[in-house]
Amino acid sequence: MTGNGRRRFPTSLTTRAATALALVAASLLTGCGALPGATGGSRAPITVMTWAPEGTKATNMPGMPAMAEAYARWVNSEGGINGHELRVITCNEGNSATGAAACARKAIKEEAVAVVGSYSQHGRAFMAPLEAANIPYIGGYGLSDEEFTSFVSYPVNGGQIALLAGNGMQLAGACERVSLVRPDTIAGDYLHRLLNSGLARGSRREAVDIPAAEDAGEYTAVARRSRTRAGEERGCVTAALGERTAHFFDSFRRLPTDGRDIRVSSVLGSVDQMLVDRTGGASGPFEGAYITGWYPDAGDARWSRMKQVVQEHAFGDNRIDPADAGVQTTWIAYTVLHQVVEAIGDEEVTPGRIALTLDRGLRVDTGGLTPALRWRYEDMLGTPGFPRIVNDRVTFQVVRKGRLVAQRSGFVNVGQTLMDARAS
Repeated sequence: MTGNGRRRFPTSLTTRAATALALVAASLLTGCGALPGATGGSRAPITVMTWAPEGTKATNMPGMPAMAEAYARWVNSEGGINGHELRVITCNEGNSATGAAACARKAIKEEAVAVVGSYSQHGRAFMAPLEAANIPYIGGYGLSDEEFTSFVSYPVNGGQIALLAGNGMQLAGACERVSLVRPDTIAGDYLHRLLNSGLARGSRREAVDIPAAEDAGEYTAVARRSRTRAGEERGCVTAALGERTAHFFDSFRRLPTDGRDIRVSSVLGSVDQMLVDRTGGASGPFEGAYITGWYPDAGDARWSRMKQVVQEHAFGDNRIDPADAGVQTTWIAYTVLHQVVEAIGDEEVTPGRIALTLDRGLRVDTGGLTPALRWRYEDMLGTPGFPRIVNDRVTFQVVRKGRLVAQRSGFVNVGQTLMDARAS
């Protein structure tokens, strides 16, 4: 005891106490992403971005950002993802390189930890900024080469290239001669080779390549040429013009009859159930059409959870069509994000940690909507030019009685067909 009656503690004890207090204070401020002063131990919100073109003269995908917003409302109503509120910001990509780059810069400015379920054909414009900021690009629509080459990209499907290769395989069993109508763009130039690779699997000769403007109002001349070049017997015309596919087939069905029965075909995303309904259903031009998709048909029970979320959290937003391939891709991309954040656990959710979790081999279960997804090096197809494909499966569908249904059950592997296309 000292003269003033106060007890002096040993210096070592005082130091340890101060250190302990400092650690407690630090944990309150930063530990596990928790918000200081928040009740119930809630974690810091996480911000992501979804972009897509809206209101343009070419392809528009407003359902993708709308689905992202509905997904956020759903998970936030259930307490967020692993305790994190999900904040979704959207951007109109505008179908332009300038717009795509602007959206990428906005994602960086808003400190997004990932870009999820987005649509753009301008990979060069948006991927470079994302790479510089190390922001993962999860579940893009699969239009650009960069989505299958960039180290920050984590695709959930095989993109347009898988659809065209699969479409060739699907048509090889039914068509003697095929005309391909595709966009007269850099991205469209490669589609002819992919379709031919699929046709070759069935020992069919090459398709007639017919480039067309992707923003034309009508396609009478193109339709006439495609029908003429489809051959005399068992001819088929397939078109992959995005939103303008409907305009093409409208011109096609208006052609005066020439006595030939030409089968039509397309890929999901260019033709969907809404378009089939809008053009007359069972009595319309798509009855009997062959359609290649990435996922199970829209009537499959595996989509029930997504449909429930749309019904309960989209508040009647007519931009969302559960049968739309863009909406479906967005749902799957956010399923990936959800499982990544859960796998990160108590650590802070950052762009780098998301990428590291995926690179280390997180296995994502999409409920059968795709094969199990994993982005380790050994899981990638390694196709020259598209090395990061991890899902090389497609589905064959057909329009029967006005409904898009499975032509055959299960997924079809197009991996070898893609390899053959790159080698040709």
